Amino acid sequence: MSSPLESARVAVVAIIGGGPAGLMAAETLSRQGVQVEVYDAMPSVGRKFLMAGKGGMNITHSEPLEPFLDRFGPRRAQIAPLVTGFDPDALRVWLQGLGVETFVGSSGRVFPTDMKAAPMLRAWLHRLREAGVRFHMRHKWTGWEQVAEPAALSAQHALHFSTPDGDVTVTCDAVIFALGGASWPRLGSDGAWVPLMQARAVPVAPLQPANCGFEAHWSPYLRERFAGQPIKPVAISLTDVDNKVHNRQGEILLTEDGLEGSLIYALSAAIRDRITADSEVTISLDLAPGLTLERVIAEVTRPRGSRSMSSHLQGRIGINGVKLALLHEILSKEAFADTTVLAQAIKALPVRLLRARPIAEAISTAGGIAFEALDEHLMIERLPGVFCAGEMLDWEAPTGGYLLTACFASGRVAGEGARAWLTRKGHVAPTPDSGSTH
Repeated sequence: MSSPLESARVAVVAIIGGGPAGLMAAETLSRQGVQVEVYDAMPSVGRKFLMAGKGGMNITHSEPLEPFLDRFGPRRAQIAPLVTGFDPDALRVWLQGLGVETFVGSSGRVFPTDMKAAPMLRAWLHRLREAGVRFHMRHKWTGWEQVAEPAALSAQHALHFSTPDGDVTVTCDAVIFALGGASWPRLGSDGAWVPLMQARAVPVAPLQPANCGFEAHWSPYLRERFAGQPIKPVAISLTDVDNKVHNRQGEILLTEDGLEGSLIYALSAAIRDRITADSEVTISLDLAPGLTLERVIAEVTRPRGSRSMSSHLQGRIGINGVKLALLHEILSKEAFADTTVLAQAIKALPVRLLRARPIAEAISTAGGIAFEALDEHLMIERLPGVFCAGEMLDWEAPTGGYLLTACFASGRVAGEGARAWLTRKGHVAPTPDSGSTH
């Protein structure tokens, strides 16, 4: 009986989703005797990636690996093997190979020197095309069938797509799904894959907004006069569902509907989970994080003569503008007039948050395909030859380069896993370093 490798047909891997995870999977496979076909529902790949880079392309973070991995919270154990194999330093070296130099900002975040995503994406796509990767745009995945494995090399998966020219079916030997979550659906990540996976008995944790804003009940005055203004410096304190107290300082943004901004995003998982458990959550804002409570009490209660309390607060402790408006918003007139109560509120102003903003507005999503359904190479155990990567897996992380790093790393692992699986099945020849599945 002849070996499948005697067939003239090259093994084909389909990658569905053209974001960082899918493109890294394509990069990993493209020079290893595999034909890579990338399918994406949008007119071009990397649309969310480009949008994320409009404010400065934060590609990764420079902090030591252990605290870096801690950013992934409950999923640290699952993310650690992925990122350890392609850590932030390796990612920067890889970028350098694309001709993209990087630098570390004052916050420890890592950026391309030109701060842009588009040049990086153009260089990357050029390299992928040079390696033989083929791209199929406006192909929206609508389902697939896993056919019986034949004796000779033949397609094992029939993938169905909706295109402007009608429905099409393509075949492949393995498939990598990198379809993202459900944030920014206009850029392609709409979560439409969830019922398709569930129909194949793949466990999927519900998708939830992450790195998102939260709603509060503001008066018309506060919305009209102060929406869009930053509140800084400020510190937030809240207790999560595990009774762990979080205290962080930074900057938030008052919106028409509530609060958002980097500090809110950093705590969004804790805030969201408390709202899920208790229907709402009260966070505590420290409007003068550089001063002790004793100092604030001393300044607020200091005689102010004929000056108004608002002028007194501005002159003594720098409370004005949106911070002053928030105090008026939340405190009664009687409480605002009580200097001791007012001082305590400046250091611990209670703000009720009612719900997360819609998932379509979130920077990223939590939830997705359960790691427990995958092997260590990100293959769905009950669906041989089917791999998953990126944000469609059940994990989350704060902004700061953590999201992108894990997407790149998981794409690399899925690509390596698919190549190893094809080797074990006899679809491609082993390489010198493919004695294992790594």
